[in-house]
Formats: sequence, structure tokens, C-alpha cells
Amino acid sequence: MQNFSKTFIYALIVFVLLSGTYALFQGQFPERRDISLSELAAGVNDGRIEKITIEEDTLTILYKNGEEAVSRKEVESSLSETLVNYGVDPNKLREVTIDVQAMGGFGYWAGLVLPLLAPILLIAFFIWWTARQVQRGSVQAFSFGQSRARLITPENTRERVLFRDVAGVKEAKEELREIVDFLRSPKKFFDIGARIPRGVLLMGAPGTGKTLLARAVAGEANVPFFHISGSEFVEMFVGVGASRVRDLFKVAKKSAPAIIFIDEIDAVGRHRGAGLGGGHDEREQTLNQILVEMDGFETNESVIIMAATNRPDVLDPALLRPGRFDRRVVIDLPDINDREEILKIHAKNKAMERDVNVRTVAERTPGFSGADLANVVNEAAILAARQGRKTINQLDLVSSIEKVMLGPERKSHILTPKEKEVVAYHEAGHALVAASLEHTDPVHKISIVARGKAGGHTWKLPSEDRHLFSRSYFLDEIAVAMGGYAAEKSVFDEITTGPHSDLEHATTLARDLVMRYGMSDKLGPVVFGDRQEMVFLGRDLGTERNYSEDIAKAIDAEVRHILDSGLKRAKDVLQRRRAQLEKIAKRLIEKETIERDEFEAMLQAA
Repeated sequence: MQNFSKTFIYALIVFVLLSGTYALFQGQFPERRDISLSELAAGVNDGRIEKITIEEDTLTILYKNGEEAVSRKEVESSLSETLVNYGVDPNKLREVTIDVQAMGGFGYWAGLVLPLLAPILLIAFFIWWTARQVQRGSVQAFSFGQSRARLITPENTRERVLFRDVAGVKEAKEELREIVDFLRSPKKFFDIGARIPRGVLLMGAPGTGKTLLARAVAGEANVPFFHISGSEFVEMFVGVGASRVRDLFKVAKKSAPAIIFIDEIDAVGRHRGAGLGGGHDEREQTLNQILVEMDGFETNESVIIMAATNRPDVLDPALLRPGRFDRRVVIDLPDINDREEILKIHAKNKAMERDVNVRTVAERTPGFSGADLANVVNEAAILAARQGRKTINQLDLVSSIEKVMLGPERKSHILTPKEKEVVAYHEAGHALVAASLEHTDPVHKISIVARGKAGGHTWKLPSEDRHLFSRSYFLDEIAVAMGGYAAEKSVFDEITTGPHSDLEHATTLARDLVMRYGMSDKLGPVVFGDRQEMVFLGRDLGTERNYSEDIAKAIDAEVRHILDSGLKRAKDVLQRRRAQLEKIAKRLIEKETIERDEFEAMLQAA
């Protein structure tokens, strides 16, 4: 209805403008009346006519009083003969000026052809206009099966990425250098009979730089880079995905040497036939076409297929067999040295103060991916700009780490004095238990300032990057998670909803100890439950229960025992160090935040 109203208003405006234009031009021409030859003859005899202009059979009459009129003469005879026949006095006719004007060639042909050509031109214009309207919809239909890959050419220096722009992932870059060598000089590989891998699969957690690394390979090799997401192949129309695959490979072969990069390939490369009802036919046909195209590569084809996924476990085995994606490159989360290099790259175009220590930021961000680190630097820049400063200081970076991990401060979240006291004892319980056990990470900060969904937080950071976790570490972590619950119970003899996320974390750790890691003394080194996720059923429904009811009861009992043991250890620590608990909690109520140095000084003074 709204579009109709707009169209009606536009049409009305155009109509008014045309009417006004017609009236304007119509007023500029003198009004002329049509007269008969008899009236013309009478005017000549009366001496009222000054001039007669003859153009073909049209007569333009000008009266002596300035009035104009139009008449027509007989085609077969001249004007003089016609007027004499109408009784005009020859002497009176001599007093009238007669001007004969011959029609030009253009005017003659226009008068002859235009009446015939005008309808044809009008019909042709209507057909052209209709076809143009239809083309807007049909163009997409005709190009529906064409590839929508984004192309980055070697000449595009603004979007070109090199290995020096990718910090960390040293092993992955070394693995991919031979791909670069092949694309630069494939002849030396062909001469010796070597066959370069046709497909390279980049596997790693989200944000670790898989797409950036693929672009760096194309940039180092100086070849075209075709980038497309796996989800862009699948459409609601049957056969579109396979058609786009064919078109993509066809275009890439014409541009060889080149790289085709398929991001999130698990969108089309999942196990075939694993879903309810046989899976999505269109997705499976797209996957089949990808497999056929990769098999169709000739030995001298200089086209490398690169793909990225963070779920290699769900990929179809046919994709991973030799001859297809037989080269797999694992991209891990960066360690402390890699994080420092990544932070330096993201800080290049930022105005940093001279005393900013990037190493300290790297130490405080274990488990962060490259994307997380980029977000930390960006949030620090936003914080500095918000405060009206031109440079980023160390405090901005530290605050941005907490914002990325926990969310922004909820300054409007005002606690009542009782709630503030409960949160203070809760966080003090976490921190004191963590500082009292042997296998826990050092406490860096305690705060009762609400961030995200948390009313407060105890920030523990490992002193060094850890890749293996022991049973003792997990048991101590469960005790630390129970510290807040134990503190509320022992101090107030009441439990709030505050520890619910801690209980979830502790329960998950305890169940993983028993069912995934084989760390239970009672059940032994056995993994319970098949966690192979089905395509359409999801993680929970797709988990196979491969143990009996008796084992299930034993698992529940062992999980209960681990949680009770952790709670007992937490209570023992808080009971033994009750004075320190009171001291830390009161300090939190007063200042809301305690840093690591102050916390360690409070423990040593007790």
C-alpha cells in the first residue's frame, strides 16, 4: 500500500508538470481560426486581407487588423484560379501579398514517413521497456549457477597479505612454504615426477587465523585468490550448488596458477547419509561435485584447493583421502611468544604510550586466539578515545582484557549492602581456596564489580602456558569452584543463587574426569559415552550411551564423591583461615577490587 501511494504521488506530480508545460507553451502561440474559401473570397473583396501564405494546400491568412486564420485550397487548381471561381475581383486580389513556400526535403519525408513509423517506434519502445523490467529479475536467474567467489588479484596490494603479516603459527607457515614454491615454480616439481597435494585443509579453533594464512599463501606466491564460503554453494534450488562448484573450478583453471579457498567447508562437507532421512540432498550433491572436480585435476594443473574448518571430525572421509585434502595443517592457539608478536602487529597502527608492556598483556591472555587479541587492542583504543585521550596506556589494555573475557562493567547494577557482603565473601572464598592449594593458578585480581552476567569474579592466570592437565589440577579446580559455595554456607548459613555457574563448572569437570579422561580410581581408565555428533540430531541426542545402568549409577556416585570431596576441602581451608577470609571480604567491600600484589601481601601478613 505504501509503494502504491508513492507511485500515485509521483504520477500526479508528473501529470501536473506536463499540464503546466503544455499550458505554458500553448499560451505562447497566437490563436488561429479555420475559415472557408468563401469567407476568404469575401475578405479579399472587402480589402480586409493583407497577406496569404501558401504551403502545399494550407493557406495562412493575415488580416490587416493583425488577426490570423487558416484555410485550405483545392489541390488540383491554383489559388488565383480558385479565388476567381469564387467571384474574387482580380484587381482586389492584386492588392493582397501572396507568398508561396515550398516544403523542404526533410519536412516532406517526415510528413510522409512519420505517420507510418511512429506506431512502429512506439511498439518497439514498449517492448524494450518491458524487456528491461524483466531483465532485472531474469539476470539473476541466468547467473544463479555462477560462482560467487571473491577474487583477490596479485595486483591488489591493498588486500595482499604476506607471511610477515601473520604472527605465530611457525610450523604451519613452514608446512605451507612448499605450496608457495610449487605455485612459483611448478616445473622443478614436475621434472622430478613429484605431485603436489591438491588440497590443503587448515584445522584450528575459531579466530586462529586460518583465512589470513590462506591469503598469505596466495600473497607469497603472487597468484589469484578465489575466496568463497561453504554456505554460499547451497541454495533452495536443486543443482545450484553443483553448478557453482563447476563454474568456480572452471574460472580458477583459466586463471592458473591460482588458489581456491573454501571457508567453513564443513557446511557442505559433513558426513553423507549421517542425518535423519539421508541428509540434505542438495548439500550432498554439492559435496559430490567438489569431489569430482578435485579428481578431475590434471597432474599439471597449477590450482591448489585450500579449505578451513574448526570441526574436522564431522567431515566426510572421502574429502580426507589421499588425492583430495590429503595435506592437513593444524593451527593451534598462540603461546605467549606468539601472542606477543600478534599484539605487536595489531598495535602498529595504534598510538601507544612508550611505557606500554606488550609482554605483560601476552602473559595475561592465555588461551586467547589471534582474533581475541585483535579485539583486546581495539577495545583499548576505544576506551582511550572515549576518555578523550590520544594514546593507549597499559591500564587500557588490562581493562580491555577483562572486558573481552567477562563483558563490560555494569555500573548501573547497584547491589544492596547485604548483597555486596555476600558477593564479597563469595569471591574471597574462591581466592583464598585457590591460594591455599598446590596445583591451582595464581590469583591476579579479585573484584565484586559486576561484569557481563557475573556479579563478581576472581581472575586466575597460569604462570606459564599449559597443554597437559593433571588429575590433581582438576581436583583443585573443583575445590576452588566450591570455594564460593562453602564461604556463603559457613558465613551466612544460607545459600544464594550466586554459586550456580560455579556448581555447573565443578559438575562438568567432575563428570569429564570420570567419563572422558579415565581419572576415576573406582571406574578406572575407561571412556564412557560415544560423543560422535550426528549432523541433524545435535550433540546431546547424537551421544551414544555405551554403558549399562549399573555403570551409570557408578558414574553418578563417583561424580557425587568428587564434588563432595572438593566441597569438604574448600570448607577445611576456609575454616582454617577464617580470619584471612574476613579480612579479604572486608577489603573487597571497601575497595571493590584487590590486585595480585595487595592480595599476596594480605596473605603474608596474616
